[in-house]
Amino acid sequence: MKAVILAGGKGTRLRPYTAAFPKPLMPIGDKPILEIIVRQLKSHGIDEIIMAVGHLAELIMTFFGDGSKFGVKIKYSREDEPLGTAGPLSLLKDELKETFLVMNGDVLSTINYSDLIKYHKENGAIATVALNRRSVYIDFGVVKIDESKTIVDYIEKPTLDYLVSMGIYVFEPEVLNYIPNKKFDFPDLVKTLMSAGKTVKGYVYDGYWLDIGRPDDYERANAEIDKIYSELFR
Repeated sequence: MKAVILAGGKGTRLRPYTAAFPKPLMPIGDKPILEIIVRQLKSHGIDEIIMAVGHLAELIMTFFGDGSKFGVKIKYSREDEPLGTAGPLSLLKDELKETFLVMNGDVLSTINYSDLIKYHKENGAIATVALNRRSVYIDFGVVKIDESKTIVDYIEKPTLDYLVSMGIYVFEPEVLNYIPNKKFDFPDLVKTLMSAGKTVKGYVYDGYWLDIGRPDDYERANAEIDKIYSELFR
């Protein structure tokens, strides 16, 4: 099975670190986050990886090479102009002929990729999105009004619960028919698939997950990596 890792972003939220260093090579503990991901995928039997690169691509390509030192085969797909999160897949139609996994190159999670793929296949979906629960605390009184501006509800400092995308997906090759060769993001793709009447499933994972794109989450990942390290590889 093949996996596509999106590793072409500029990492603007992590500046100044990423001004001269690609975000996927930012170290978590003693390894770059992208190396952790590659080793995770290998532990789940995914040994063919395509890295969609852009910003500072040469550094990523030099570090990983053909993947042989990690026990995998790595190819690279380089976009000439930013294509968003889903757009880079439009360049890979000749490579992705079977069920494939796609993920961001800055995700630190103990998710079981084998279970995710199994869930996707058992449900006959064209696409499956890995989801994580997040709660947002609102430090204000939230007021609801009707069309006449009459207050109909007043909630003091509520906590709102959401399911958020983890930046990890499993797709069938058919999804590539819905991705244009231009800037196109995953929310656009999911909405397009739903409008076309296709089955899109959510895989809810309540375990550890961080997107290290923000300084506070990056620092948290480094503080917690030793605690979760043994859970990363199954």
